[in-house]
Amino acid sequence: MDTETTTLETKSGIPLDAVVTHAEMMRAFEAFKESNDERLALEQKRAGDALMEDKLARINAAIDAQQRKLDDIVLKAARPALGGEQKAARGARAGEHRLAFDAYMRGGDAAGLAALEMKAMSIGSNADGGYTVPMEIETEIGKRLAAISPIRSIAGVRTISGTVYKKPFMTAGPAVGWVGESDPRAQTASPTLDQLSFPAMELYAQPAATASLLEDSAVNIDEWLAQEVEAVFAAQEGTAFVTGDGSNKPKGFLSYDTVANASWTWGNLGYVASGAAGAFAGSHPSDTLVDLIYALKAGYRQNANFVMNRKTQSTIRKFKDSTGQYLWQPPAVAGGRASLMTFPVVEAEDMPDIAANSLSIAFGDFSRGYLIVDRAGVSVLRDPYSAKPYVLFYTTKRVGGGVQDFDAIKLMKFAAS
Repeated sequence: MDTETTTLETKSGIPLDAVVTHAEMMRAFEAFKESNDERLALEQKRAGDALMEDKLARINAAIDAQQRKLDDIVLKAARPALGGEQKAARGARAGEHRLAFDAYMRGGDAAGLAALEMKAMSIGSNADGGYTVPMEIETEIGKRLAAISPIRSIAGVRTISGTVYKKPFMTAGPAVGWVGESDPRAQTASPTLDQLSFPAMELYAQPAATASLLEDSAVNIDEWLAQEVEAVFAAQEGTAFVTGDGSNKPKGFLSYDTVANASWTWGNLGYVASGAAGAFAGSHPSDTLVDLIYALKAGYRQNANFVMNRKTQSTIRKFKDSTGQYLWQPPAVAGGRASLMTFPVVEAEDMPDIAANSLSIAFGDFSRGYLIVDRAGVSVLRDPYSAKPYVLFYTTKRVGGGVQDFDAIKLMKFAAS
């Protein structure tokens, strides 16, 4: 095992502990399948067995724990380092900006940034609003958010320089038809255009540092700042992209009007009913998952993902197909995603638990269906006064989001119809 995992780590760059954790999760899933099969056999003989249910729940929890551990390991390995070769590759102007920013962060010396601001207003901002971080730090924060923010990892992302991104679309296209070579052409109707607006709202974090940390030259301030804001930004973004109401935040895809998929119209998200209020149907529960998959047009299914929280996933983990094969499968490799009916499963803890009329499962091509708008620039304002002896760093970025293609995402509603 040691030789095999070491070889895998060397060939693919996968950390050894990630390989070991993945192997442990696969063993736990095999135990889960064995126990679940025993439970199903017992249910055929009597109403149920409390000890077997308890055993199954414990193994289910173990699989979840291994998945969380694996996600953490892979996330750490995916984080690119700041410094070294990147620093050597910068131009003189970028290097000057970074040195001035480092002096501002460590000691509050804003003179260098103020001088740069006079040279080019696009680099810095006034002291009351903070200063724009160097490009490599902004890029690092963006990469970290993409790695840990579930919806950002699958959605479409566009960077803008203004405050609002407006996207035109056709509500009715021009009239078309077949015509002979010499036949007269009737005048066609003009297309009807409308537009979607995605305003970028302010998202902030306020990490604190001690004076000794800032004075320690061995501490990489760039890395520290990126680590401090990544979790806060990702948590707030994750909630907004799913359930945000659009007021001073992005509008989440669950906040749009929904209709039964048979009655779908533009501006609404279509849903498929699970067959029972607050649950899957009592018989053949997985049939509605098939209905959900095929509610999506073929062109969107090629890049589609399931989105649900961990608790919903644990319920689906027990489902089998007609041949007795489990529909949910763990990641095939360390760093991969679990799959459901061959489609990747994205865990978003902001998705609601299964309950009456809940929209607990989403399925679709989120790269075409949901758009995240990032305004270029991350700003930092140093505040050594508000929380003495700590120094606060008021860090802001502007981000918006909303559905851009209402036909690319379908939902499952846990209702009878």
